[in-house]
Amino acid sequence: MAGLGNLLLRDDGVGVHAVRALRKRDGRRVWAVEIGTAVLDALHLFEAAGGILAIDAIQAGGPPGTIYRFRPSDLEDRPAQGSLHAVNLVSARHLLPGPRPEIVILGVEPKTIDYGLTLSPPVQAALPRLLEEAEAILARWRQEPGPARGRPARRV
Repeated sequence: MAGLGNLLLRDDGVGVHAVRALRKRDGRRVWAVEIGTAVLDALHLFEAAGGILAIDAIQAGGPPGTIYRFRPSDLEDRPAQGSLHAVNLVSARHLLPGPRPEIVILGVEPKTIDYGLTLSPPVQAALPRLLEEAEAILARWRQEPGPARGRPARRV
């Protein structure tokens, strides 16, 4: 699991906050890595991954705190929408030799992207649901013989 975003810009750091919270809940059999904005620095981790669950703030037009699930193709088709971090993750996947890991992106609609270390109230309130969705995806991946397949973008 990759926590994306800038922790210093409030809701933009939701991916890092989620990774930290999930580590406290269940750190077993999952690499939960704080990538932040340094996607290319994590390429060596992606090489060993069968699947990558990326969590990031994504502006898709819903109310703050809305949770989305995307496939990489959803972001490639609409580069103006979404998150630069998630797009960079999808682009970085193309730099990997050999088989490329499947990627599922969980995004949270931000309310406040401004200097600060805390999440806005609606994004903080969405964090438990976000963690439940992440845990459900990880549980499915543990049960499946190969990497999980993404699903079309949708609110969860």
